[in-house]
Amino acid sequence: MKEIYNWGIIGPGRIAGKFASAIREVPRARLYGVASRTLSKAEAFAAEHQATTVFESYEALAQSPDIDAIYIATPHTFHHAHSMLCLAHKKPVLCEKPLAINSRQVKEMLAFAQKQDTFLMEAIWTRFHPNILRCLDWIEKGEIGEPQFLRADFGFYNAFDPESRLFNMDLGGGALLDIGIYPLFLAQLIFGKPEKIQAMAALSPTGSDKWIDIQIRYPGDKLAHLHASVIVDTNIEAEIYGPEKKILLHNRWHNPAPISLYQRQTCLRTETFPDRIGYAYEIEEVISCLDAGKKQSSLLPHAFSLQLMETMDEIRSQCNIVYPQFD
Repeated sequence: MKEIYNWGIIGPGRIAGKFASAIREVPRARLYGVASRTLSKAEAFAAEHQATTVFESYEALAQSPDIDAIYIATPHTFHHAHSMLCLAHKKPVLCEKPLAINSRQVKEMLAFAQKQDTFLMEAIWTRFHPNILRCLDWIEKGEIGEPQFLRADFGFYNAFDPESRLFNMDLGGGALLDIGIYPLFLAQLIFGKPEKIQAMAALSPTGSDKWIDIQIRYPGDKLAHLHASVIVDTNIEAEIYGPEKKILLHNRWHNPAPISLYQRQTCLRTETFPDRIGYAYEIEEVISCLDAGKKQSSLLPHAFSLQLMETMDEIRSQCNIVYPQFD
């Protein structure tokens, strides 16, 4: 068990900046190193976030004996290659979601992590947020009875730009992989493995999904209705219905947002949570796993990530969403 874990970041973009800020909120974590394809970008990021070392390449960062864990924040299509690089040097990896572009890549990553006896986790930060933990607690205690129906959305407006990571297929563009993964994650967390999936999407001129709408049936006649969009703003809320009560995860529910319990139209109670950068919770989970010598998180195990990607593969197949370099 280490007193302080030295973190390295590969891909110093916007999300990596938030992650670096969260590291400062975790007493046993320190941003030690950063690497980028552009040295000047890495230097600027290191200066802004007080990183100790700037590495001239991803390989140099992965090889460093001073790095204890690596956060990968590069575009979706690079997750597989960069995770494999770090795992090859037996560095614990927290890889931003989606873990890869397809289930074939995910299987390769999981198998290699097992071979290397090295920790690997998908960075679905929402899994570790207090609102999600409270939601699961209420369900376990029977507050809404047996969950029967789930509705969740995530959408925000973007003007079409073929070079943007949201629309560029070389970067894994599209609503599904970028934000649709959140409603899918929640439905899988609550209901488990899908029984039947029906999906439709609208495609942009580049072939990326501008919006995607998904209905999933689960064993026991349970149903999820999920929506994601990169061309319109939506409520970004989630509701989980039991026979007479429901749980409402309020606006920007994938953050540590408030959560309410309703009986029909009457709010029975609402809980709010500390104003904290949400990435701190997943950093703490990784540290807890490394302390215990675990190679995967029990809260977000490898099997969960694989099932999630297999579901997204099926959705992409139904909607003709193709990444030519990888499919």
